[in-house]
Amino acid sequence: MTEIVLLGTGNVATHLFKAFTASEEIHVKQVYNHSNNTLDFFRNKTEVTTSISELTSAHIYIMALKDDVIPEVAAKLQQKDALVVHTSGSVAIDALADCPRRGVFYPLQTFSKDNEVDYSQIPFCLEANSPNDLELLKKVAGMISGKSYEISSAQRKKLHLSAVFVCNFVNHLYAVGEQICQKSGIPFEILKPLIAETSRKVQHASPAKVQTGPAIRNDRSTIDAHLQLLESSEENREIYKLLTSAIQTFHGKKL
Repeated sequence: MTEIVLLGTGNVATHLFKAFTASEEIHVKQVYNHSNNTLDFFRNKTEVTTSISELTSAHIYIMALKDDVIPEVAAKLQQKDALVVHTSGSVAIDALADCPRRGVFYPLQTFSKDNEVDYSQIPFCLEANSPNDLELLKKVAGMISGKSYEISSAQRKKLHLSAVFVCNFVNHLYAVGEQICQKSGIPFEILKPLIAETSRKVQHASPAKVQTGPAIRNDRSTIDAHLQLLESSEENREIYKLLTSAIQTFHGKKL
């Protein structure tokens, strides 16, 4: 049985807790957060604490915390005889330099507390400062997911950047599309099969090879018509122009 202390109560921490407690091979001994009222979800399921000094012993301490507090909290864990890891996509393993045994346990997924996810399909990006601890992280990842990758801090920063493009930015474009529909009295649901098919395509082909639309066709009349429709929103108009230019430049189209 692998014993874990989980530090944090946000989206990532909550989802990891659910995944860990569903495994018969993992025991979440304790959950920590500095704010007592954020511990309510965990209180009747395991031991909780608001004090770093009251952390119990465990094999792994997992910090699912805001990026800017990771070094500070890690410094308080340096005396623990255990592996200390964080779950951030953009923080280097060196942020845990005070901890003799350190690593990264980064689940590459978008998490919302109320949305369930298929943990078996979540890729875990792993890093550790010793081969033995890397194997330990692989073992734990394998208990809840079928996918894990050894990714360095430098690679993970680029991966996190890629994730912002394919997830956060794309989701904002969904929000813009929804807003345009709402203002026009059109149900956003009409676009959902298109969203699903676009996502399905890139599961089997390079996104560059399945690009469609007026930009790659250099359909100037359609592009100009769209820009006219966006005259009331300068921000969205600039986004449209920027993405159109980016698509054409990427594919070597003449602007």
